[in-house]
Formats: sequence, structure tokens, C-alpha cells
Amino acid sequence: MPCDARDAGGASGDVPGPTGKVVVTGAAGFIGAHLVEDLRRGGAHVVGIDRKASWTGREIPPTAAAGALSAVHADLAFADLSSCLENASVVFHLAALPGVRPSWTQFPEYLHCNVLATQRLMDACVRAGVPRVVMASSSSVYGGAEGRMSEDDLPRPLSPYGVTKLAAERLALAFAARRDTALSVGALRFFTVYGPGQRPDMFISRVIGAALEGRPVEVYGDGTQVRDFVYVLDIVRALTLAAASPDRCSTVLNVGTGSASSVNEILALTGELTGARLDVRYGAARIGDVRCTTADVGRAERLLGFTARTPLRTGLATQVEWARHALAAPPP
Repeated sequence: MPCDARDAGGASGDVPGPTGKVVVTGAAGFIGAHLVEDLRRGGAHVVGIDRKASWTGREIPPTAAAGALSAVHADLAFADLSSCLENASVVFHLAALPGVRPSWTQFPEYLHCNVLATQRLMDACVRAGVPRVVMASSSSVYGGAEGRMSEDDLPRPLSPYGVTKLAAERLALAFAARRDTALSVGALRFFTVYGPGQRPDMFISRVIGAALEGRPVEVYGDGTQVRDFVYVLDIVRALTLAAASPDRCSTVLNVGTGSASSVNEILALTGELTGARLDVRYGAARIGDVRCTTADVGRAERLLGFTARTPLRTGLATQVEWARHALAAPPP
């Protein structure tokens, strides 16, 4: 997965990653794939779990440049996870069903993937004696807000998706609070993650695809809504820092840049980077979409020493080039 933004300090190469056996759920997903690559590059033996049909069970032995990979095709809500978790030094829990809009009509599936799967995983982690879980939460737990969103703010999710992410976060922290376990949990509330491999339904992917293929792009709302866009390799670095943190207390942390850009700014920058004149078609805002997300990143800076390093222009240019290569590649 070519990624020039690694040169801008977006990768986690300066972070001492976990060694030994490491488990990643959602390993075939957007963030999971980048994390697995990074962990293997650091020499870890990664057990990757995913239920996607493309994630077939296989063993990739270690090489001089990468640690081993054990790919496990399984649904966390049903699978026996004991062998996967045995002797694991850390579990990165990234598996979830994403998307605000579909969560209104597919709520049972969101409960299954985001809540039940988390409960089953955390129960298995306690029984296996896993010392540390770092999980992906979401800025969607906040709902709408003016100004920066702080971890001390009362969560007010505005979609069923946000409700399930908050439930998963609280479940994990409840398991860590048990007196019969030494487990600790770091719940990282990701803001709007972008970069190579981003889901095709996400806004930046849709805009880049429209620009490169000469298609119109639909915008929900007037384009003045703002998001804290954070590059995927900065997310990987935050995950690695949270796993290695000497302060193993259980906590919730925002992971973003601390600044925000509007949808219209992304449209203009994408047009500039691709040389395309975008055909933008504005429509009604969607139910559950919030108008503003900006992270208060002070706690992550204090506890992890984390700050996002990848400028928006650099990260967006890298995603544009990745999309160009993907479009030019022959079909599999």
C-alpha cells in the first residue's frame, strides 16, 4: 500500500511497538490493515481476526523484514477466542460495523458487531489474562457540539451507531474495572480518519473517486460543516503509543488533530490536487450527521505524548495518488 505521507512523520516507526504475540480484531479493515503492516514491520507476531470473506485463515511465517501473521476468519460474537488470546501481550480491538446512516435501519446488526462482539471479546480477554486492550471508539459518541470536544463532555450520541460505540466503550471499561483482573483498557475516540484504503462510501474517498473519474459528487448539507480529519498513520501511531504507555490505567482519549476543515475546503483542495473541476451537487443533510467535530487533544498529548503529524494537504495528496494507482490497476 504505497504511502508517501510516511515521510512526513505519519508512521509509527519512531514508536517502540509491542513485541511477541499481538492480536488485532478487524484486521482486514481500513485501519486494521495499516496497523497489522506496522506491527509486523516491528517484528511482532500478529494474530489478525476478521469475519470478512476475503480474510481467509492462513499462516505467514516471519521474515527478516516482518513478523509472522496468523489470519483467523471468525465472528467475535460466536468464536472460541481462547487460543487466539493465549499469551497475547496486547489486543487491539478495531472490529466494528461502521456508518451512521445505515445504523438507523440495521440496528440489530450494529448491536451484534459493536456491542455483543465487544462483550464476548472482553470476557475472553479476562479469562485469558490479557493485560492490555486498546480499542477503537468514535467521536460519534459526543453527538453535536460547538467548539472542541473534550473527554470530560457528557456523551450525547445522535445516531444508533454512536450509541453502540459508546456502549462498547463502556463495556470494555467495565471489564477493566473488575477486581479479579489486571486488565487495563485504552479507549481511543477516533475523529474522521482518512488515507489510502479508506472505505469507498466515506466522504474523501467519494470526492477523490468523483474527481478522478469525472463523476458528480453528492454532498449532504451545504458544505460548511466541519470535521477533524486525521490521517490513518497518525491513528496507527496513537494505537501503538497507547499499547506501550507505561501508565496502564484505563482511560478514554481523543485522537484527532485539534483543528478542523470544512467539507467545502476538502472539495477545493481535492480539485487542486487532481486538476479536476468538481461537479458538486448539494443535498439535504442526513439524519444523525453532526455539524461540527473538533478534538480536544490535550489529554492524548499529556498521557501518550501524541500529536498528529501529517498535514491535511500531504495526507490528501497521498490518498489521491493511492486512488490513481488503484484505478489504473487491472481487476483482481
